[in-house]
Amino acid sequence: MRVKLLGIKGTWREVADSANTTIHLEAGEKEPSSMWKRRMLLCEHSPIRQHVIKCKWYDIKSWVSVHFVRHKVGIEHWVRTQRSDRTKVDRNELPQDNLIEHEFEANTQAFISISRRRLCRLASNETREAWQIVLEQIKESEPELYNVCVPDCVYRGWCFEFKSCGFHTTDTYHEQLRHYRSGINEM
Repeated sequence: MRVKLLGIKGTWREVADSANTTIHLEAGEKEPSSMWKRRMLLCEHSPIRQHVIKCKWYDIKSWVSVHFVRHKVGIEHWVRTQRSDRTKVDRNELPQDNLIEHEFEANTQAFISISRRRLCRLASNETREAWQIVLEQIKESEPELYNVCVPDCVYRGWCFEFKSCGFHTTDTYHEQLRHYRSGINEM
């Protein structure tokens, strides 16, 4: 499986200008700092939703794609059809692990929300791996977003699942939690 970053809509300057509008300030001129972006993402203020990223998975298992299609808020999906009349292949003969293409366009709020569920260690390994590959693709161009995309236990500071995997009791969890919370008091 591989992922391709197809594009980004909405600049951080536009996000900052919209944020200024909400607090009765005029648009600015300078590019927002990395710390400002991180703070906006951590507090999840509404202007972050105009920053949109488009990606495409190639050779993703059909059943893994279904996990992502369940996410509806702030994201649009385009998944290769398996309709028999389009593919000339009997859909009933295709296995669930049939490899397909799945393209999506998601705002930064959706990235944060999807990460909470799909980075959880209770998610299937294949689904978690597919999402991690997406995050690795955006890491260089969107490091602030990459750094706030964490599993729910890190986001909330504790595991609230009915049956916990126990990750929240590990040293690795506490290290991730410290990293996630780092710099917050300096903001």
